[in-house]
Amino acid sequence: MADDEAKKAKQAEIERKRAEVRKRMEEASKAKKAKKGFMTPERKKKLRLLLRKKAAEELKKEQERKAAERRRIIEERCGKPKNVEDANEDMLKDIVKEYFNRMYTCEGQKWDLEFEVRKRDWEISDLNAQVNDLRGKFVKPTLKKVSKYENKFAKLQKKAAEFNFRNQLKVVKKKEFTLEEEDKEKKPDWSKKGDSKEVSPETK
Repeated sequence: MADDEAKKAKQAEIERKRAEVRKRMEEASKAKKAKKGFMTPERKKKLRLLLRKKAAEELKKEQERKAAERRRIIEERCGKPKNVEDANEDMLKDIVKEYFNRMYTCEGQKWDLEFEVRKRDWEISDLNAQVNDLRGKFVKPTLKKVSKYENKFAKLQKKAAEFNFRNQLKVVKKKEFTLEEEDKEKKPDWSKKGDSKEVSPETK
């Protein structure tokens, strides 16, 4: 009897603990669902659209700002157009001189800027080389594009020239390799001059 009551009490305690754990897990899952429920797919879609719209507006403003800056710099460097139609000869000469002086100064500035850019590029490459030397790393040289098939054909031709057996054969003039028929192919007796002096039938 006492054992049965102890078993029942133990079983009741286990059931109570299971119920507590189950309740705690349900509350945690509800909390997670409540957190996830704030950002629904519709809200995500709306937020994406708003972000794209804002980015497009910012891009448009940036482009307009750059275009305005470009127009301002062009007007500053080139100046406003001169009225050439109503100008007399002296005014035209002054306008031409002004344009020439402006072009001359612009060319000089351009040359100075190009020289400065080349100088800085050279300094940067020199500093990079010094840094690489200190680190012990070397810049890989730029490789030339070479056709792989052309190299393969050149190698094959070289190998074919090496294995050309006709070029490697030696000319042998020994009689041990000659055939018997070649020995027999000698000049006939009648072709020899002065060996046999026979009298022709016509002389008789």
